[in-house]
Amino acid sequence: MPRRRRGWAMNGQHGENHANDQSHSPLTTSLLEPALLLLVRQKARHGYTLLNELDQQKMGSIHPSMVYRMLRDLEGFGWIRSTWDMDETQGPPRRNYEITTLGIQALENWQKQLEQHKNLIEQLLSRFNS
Repeated sequence: MPRRRRGWAMNGQHGENHANDQSHSPLTTSLLEPALLLLVRQKARHGYTLLNELDQQKMGSIHPSMVYRMLRDLEGFGWIRSTWDMDETQGPPRRNYEITTLGIQALENWQKQLEQHKNLIEQLLSRFNS
């Protein structure tokens, strides 16, 4: 984890339990990339819809600017592409995001990484109960 975020588990407090706090951890932030890729692989979506979907997945209170910045980064990598949707909105046009072939490859790599780390996480969790 980045050095600047050390002690995040205590949320800047010493000795208090913040397990029910709505803020997100660096772990949640790390999972934002594969979560967005999975959502746009499932169906092309607008940024606002993606924000709602992330909220429904209980990813915590991720600020919209962080999500939109990640979407720009993913588009810069060539993993997603956006088109302007001029028809389905009463307000200004919105970007519609969809996954690319390169994005599917990136998502497959994420799956491998998550599977490799799943065992480590399970081992750590089992130690809490022993």
